[in-house]
Amino acid sequence: MPWDKLVWLIGYVIFLAGISVYSRSKADTLNKFVLGGRNVGPWMSAFAYGTSYFSAVIFIGYAGRLGWSFGMAATWIGIGNALIGNLLAWKVLGNRTREMTKRLKAYTMPDLIEKRYASRALKIATSCVIFVFLVPYSASVYQGLAYLFENVMGLPFEWSMVVMACLTGLYLLVGGYIATTLSDFVQGIIMLAGVVVIVGFVVQRAGGMNTAIFELSQIDGGVYTSATGPDVWGLMSLVIMTSLGSWGLPQMVHKFYAIKSASAVKRGTIISTLFAVVVAGGAYFSGTFSRVILGNQPPMTGGVADLDMVMPTILVEAVPQALLGLIVVLVLAASMSTLTSVVLASSTTIALDLVKGVIKPNMSQKRSQTLVRVLCAVFIALSLVLAFQKNTAILTLMSFSWGTVAGVLLPPYLYGLYWKGATRAGAWASLITGLGVSMISAAVLGFDASSAPKIGACAILASLVVMPVVSWLTPKLKREELAEAFAPEAEEVKHRAA
Repeated sequence: MPWDKLVWLIGYVIFLAGISVYSRSKADTLNKFVLGGRNVGPWMSAFAYGTSYFSAVIFIGYAGRLGWSFGMAATWIGIGNALIGNLLAWKVLGNRTREMTKRLKAYTMPDLIEKRYASRALKIATSCVIFVFLVPYSASVYQGLAYLFENVMGLPFEWSMVVMACLTGLYLLVGGYIATTLSDFVQGIIMLAGVVVIVGFVVQRAGGMNTAIFELSQIDGGVYTSATGPDVWGLMSLVIMTSLGSWGLPQMVHKFYAIKSASAVKRGTIISTLFAVVVAGGAYFSGTFSRVILGNQPPMTGGVADLDMVMPTILVEAVPQALLGLIVVLVLAASMSTLTSVVLASSTTIALDLVKGVIKPNMSQKRSQTLVRVLCAVFIALSLVLAFQKNTAILTLMSFSWGTVAGVLLPPYLYGLYWKGATRAGAWASLITGLGVSMISAAVLGFDASSAPKIGACAILASLVVMPVVSWLTPKLKREELAEAFAPEAEEVKHRAA
């Protein structure tokens, strides 16, 4: 492995170790380990949200594969991520989620759903969906980084993922949520710098902006410089799944539980949106000229086109050797942030919602915290095993898990925040619809990169339609069951000041 690249990596590992040691004393209670004491500021929260949103999948799997498939139209996905997945998400969900979870003393999304709908069965069902379907989500992140390590650093695919798993466990198991937010802030800065470097060198390698656009317009009748690309429905499904779908992902929503005040939510909204504009916009834009740089010939693996290798190949060609180490650390930082968020969300769900919430309700806080740590390690190991299966494309893994989880969780969460008329039956109907559409469609249409985003988008939209319809037709929750979730206005003011 070249030393100029290794130095960047060693520096990053030392940084993570330091964060772990510093954060250890700040994660001595369950509340601090899982939520940072609900006292996280706007900058930390915004960067934690952004870095959890964008991982190796966007830089390696999505940027390359979608830039190749859609050309310049792929930037619409980045715009959707910034405006819908960040700006609108923070405005619609941020403060409502912070207030309701604080009133209900909810640590996780299933916990919130149980207390909002007075249904333990709903909590059990949503907990199982989260744990099962976030494993492939996590595996896709491992694969994205491993492809880059293999192509840029010369590390074997399998060893790259093992190293990453160890690093994830290092600072998450020791420092909990505080460690992740501290590291996310610095990792966010690395991501911003890295994206600027990538875009600059990619455009330069493509011959400059004007030349690159002209050459791209000469391929396949100019379809890759059109506003919608060759597949408008595929593009729309990706925007819906990656932008609206993020509203229903527990590792994203978790950031709203921990932010300290309403004013912090307002500032965090601006910071998070600007972060997404640069990172998502830059990442997708960098993949748009892939056909120009690679001469319209995709990378081949075993004689078959491998679009997951588009961005690693471009980076090796476009970025100077001395800066490739920075790019590796950029993707590593993005991946670590996402992984720790996913692992923590999944593990706390099983530990607190299933074990402590159902099986052993009298479990002490200390044992609960220990169980969360153990399950974090188990989740990392399961994701690693799945990631070793290289035959499943990154985009497919991510899209299927993203769409399924969001299709199940988004309706009861979103409607439950605002609408007292949302019912238990409506929540169950949306859960069954989201899961059913995803599973049945995958069985009928096939589990591949072209159908997975469309399946995910359909699962999300179908469940969002079904829940209000069923809620209107079924018995409403009793007033006393809603009293704590929807506090009187005076109570709202008190909590906003907290």
